Amino acid sequence: MTNAKAGDTVHIKYTGTLADGQVFDSSDGREPLKFVVGSGQIIPGLDVAIPGMAVGDKKTVDVPCAQAYGARNENAQHAIPRSEVPDDIPLQLGAQLQLQTPQGQTIPVTVVDLNADEVVLDANHSLAGQDLTFAIEVVRIDAV
Repeated sequence: MTNAKAGDTVHIKYTGTLADGQVFDSSDGREPLKFVVGSGQIIPGLDVAIPGMAVGDKKTVDVPCAQAYGARNENAQHAIPRSEVPDDIPLQLGAQLQLQTPQGQTIPVTVVDLNADEVVLDANHSLAGQDLTFAIEVVRIDAV
């Protein structure tokens, strides 16, 4: 039986939950998540839990926010004049938008506050500051 190691391509079924038990993501109804172990394609706290697992192995992994999406950064919220938002972009609380930096990088943001004069955008990941739990099952390993 092959155990997963760095460099292997692994396919897992998973369900991710928050501290209150709320499911925030799951592979149910989709193809298993496929990634290369140790490559940085998934959050670090989950990536380090995979080596040593074999096909059919299941486990629950608790991932502190520092090993997931990090702590919330209050400096990642910015107010911009509403007049700078094009008229064709619908603005409502919770709307997900994308900004482009002068260097061409795309940054996802969320509208967290708005009034007649300004819009407050939050560039934190929606799971920043959250400890996460994953129930995982290895369904395939493509060893290197």
